[in-house]
Amino acid sequence: MSLIECIRRTNVGIMISTIEKMEGLICLEDGTIFKGKGFGFRGTAVGELVFNTAMTGYQKIFTDPSYKGQIINMTYPLIGNYGISLIDNESDDVHAFGIVVKDLCDTPSNSNSVMTLDEWLREKQVPGVYGVDTRQITKKIRNKGTVKCVISTEGISISRARELCAEGCLRGDWMKEVSVKEKTVMEPLEGDPKDTLDVAVLDFGVKGNILTCLRRRNCRLTVYPYGAPADDILKDDPDGIFLTNGPGDPEEATEAIVEVQQLIRSSEIPMFGICMGHQILSLALGGKTYKLKYGHRGGNHGVFDKETKRSYITSQNHGYAVQYESVILKGMEITHLNLNDGTVEGMEHRDLPIFSVQFHPEASPGPNDTSYLFDKFLKMMKEDK
Repeated sequence: MSLIECIRRTNVGIMISTIEKMEGLICLEDGTIFKGKGFGFRGTAVGELVFNTAMTGYQKIFTDPSYKGQIINMTYPLIGNYGISLIDNESDDVHAFGIVVKDLCDTPSNSNSVMTLDEWLREKQVPGVYGVDTRQITKKIRNKGTVKCVISTEGISISRARELCAEGCLRGDWMKEVSVKEKTVMEPLEGDPKDTLDVAVLDFGVKGNILTCLRRRNCRLTVYPYGAPADDILKDDPDGIFLTNGPGDPEEATEAIVEVQQLIRSSEIPMFGICMGHQILSLALGGKTYKLKYGHRGGNHGVFDKETKRSYITSQNHGYAVQYESVILKGMEITHLNLNDGTVEGMEHRDLPIFSVQFHPEASPGPNDTSYLFDKFLKMMKEDK
C-alpha cells in the first residue's frame, strides 16, 4: 500500500479522490434516461428502482438483505461522507443491485472509516451512478410507482440499455438466497444464564441488529434456514418464535407460509414478526397482502400505536402491505397504523400470543422509539414458561 493510500485510509492529512472515470447510465422501463458519472463496480444490473429518505446510515441500508434485487435512489443529496466502517453492516454483503446518489463524497471524515464507498462497492461488485437529479427520479417513482430499470457504469449504449430493461425480469423470491443455509445457534450477549430464553428465528433475510436486540435481552437464538419444517422447529422446544424481515413478494414465500401455518396450529408458543415476517404471518392466517405504489423506505415514517395512544417515528423498508379487512376476519386486531396513508403497521391476535409490526423497531438506521416491542415479546415468553 502506498504512503498516500495509508494517509487516505487513516483519515489524516490531505485526501485525494481515486474514483475511476466511468459513464453512469440509468434507464427506466418507460424509456426515461438519466446520465451521470459511474462509481463502484464497472458493470450493469437490472432491478427494481426504489427510493430511501434516510439522511444517515447508508452502509446499513445497502447491507440490508431486504434490498435484494433493488436499485436504491438515495434522496439525501450527499452520500459517502463518513466512509465505510467495519461495525455498521447489517449483513456480510451488499444486497442492493445498484446505488444512485446526487453527490458522492470520496474523502470521508470518520475515525472508523476503513475505505470509501466507491472502493467498497468495487470490492462488492455493485455499480453506482452519481451526479444525477435524485429528486427528479424520486418524483418519477412517486408519480408512476416503483419501476424496473437498468443501471450501468460500463459505457453501454442507450439502445442496449433499453433492450436489457425490456428483457430483464424482476423476481419476488429472493428470501431463499439471503437466508442462512443451515441451522445456527447464537448465544445471548447479556443476562443471567438461569433466565435465558430460547428463540427460534425463521430467517427470511434478517438484519443483524434484530438478532442483536434479542441477544441483548438474554435470548439464545436458533436461526433456521428458509423453509425449515415446523416439526423440526417444535422439536427444539423454543420459548418463542420470531419471523424476520426479508426481500421480495410475501406471496412468493409459499414454503414459509405453510410452515408458519403449521406452527400456529400445533402450538401456542409466543410469536413475533417484523416486516416480511409480519406479511408472512398475515398470509399464514389466511389474510392478504398487496403491493404499494412506491413503498415505505426511510427513517422518518410516522406510526400510531392504538394501544399506547402515542405516535412514533419509525424506520421502514417495505414495498408490500397487509390488507386491513382480510386479517380482522382471521382473528387479528390492528394495533398500529401508518400516519401518512393509513396502511396496517401492526397487528395482534385476539386469542393467541401472536403479534407483528411492519416497521423496524431495531432501527439501523433510524430511531429506536419502538424498541419496547422486543420487551413485549420477552414478557409474552416469560408468562408462557
